[in-house]
Amino acid sequence: MPGHPPTLHILITFALEPALVERIRAVDPERIEVDVLGRDQRQLLRGFRYPSERERAAVAAGLQGAFSRADVVFGFWGAELHEAFTGLGSIAEVAPRLKWVQLTSAGADRLLNSGMIEGGIVVTTVSGLHATPIGEYVLCVMLMFAKGAPGFLRAQARHEWLRYMPRELRGATVGVVGMGHIGEEVARLSKAFGCRVVATRRSVTQPATDGLADELLPPSALHRLLAQSDYVVLAVPLTGETRGLIGEAELRAMKPSAVLVNIARGPVVDEPALIAALREGRIAGAALDVFEREPLSADSALWDMDNVVVSPHISGGTEI
Repeated sequence: MPGHPPTLHILITFALEPALVERIRAVDPERIEVDVLGRDQRQLLRGFRYPSERERAAVAAGLQGAFSRADVVFGFWGAELHEAFTGLGSIAEVAPRLKWVQLTSAGADRLLNSGMIEGGIVVTTVSGLHATPIGEYVLCVMLMFAKGAPGFLRAQARHEWLRYMPRELRGATVGVVGMGHIGEEVARLSKAFGCRVVATRRSVTQPATDGLADELLPPSALHRLLAQSDYVVLAVPLTGETRGLIGEAELRAMKPSAVLVNIARGPVVDEPALIAALREGRIAGAALDVFEREPLSADSALWDMDNVVVSPHISGGTEI
């Protein structure tokens, strides 16, 4: 009717609790319409591979239909979503009404680097939301290496009674590369375990200290951090400056006893250089939740390395 405000279509691409969906609708029941992708469509977004190309095509068509009505998209933008729309062109062609994408990730690099996004569309993230689960993941894998868990789990699988001397986390130096929300939580938990923390922060220009870091450094002092750290935790966003940040020179700057923990983005690390450093014993180990290409290829050498913990990009997840 004349003068009636237009309907706002919101598309949710993950399994948000029904009660929360209703809270969104309740903001303005007369104007807001909420669509939630069905289970099959969400499986496609998670990388589910259908046995039939016809089924995959049908799901992709359903995705296109859902996106074509959306003014707002709320969800995760992964490689699978980009793959589903391959060949369709820009986001303006897939979703001509779209004005705002609210991501459930801390970073927006996948969407912004997809080639689909255009000017005029607002993209926001949930930076800081994943600090608690990622901080706990980092402490988990650091404790795993301190206590020798990768070794005793493999020994258990072989039914082998393997005795060894574990280490303590207390007194270790944790190097946090990227002191944002996640880096701060890693630092806080590390300090609670009696660790010394050295960190880099983009806004720092001269060495300093703060409540969480015993030594706070500018990004240019990365090698200074690497040389003294027993655990190096990567918590930087993927940008032109951080792509390939950890390469052969950086791995050589690390202690032979050090462990690399990557919960940032896979391309922050030169993966072939890391594999070589692990094979040659130039660093002691790595805990990797992210990779250059995901899912990690079944033939990657990382799967079978005794000094590597591999997880499928789940460090930021939590069961609600």
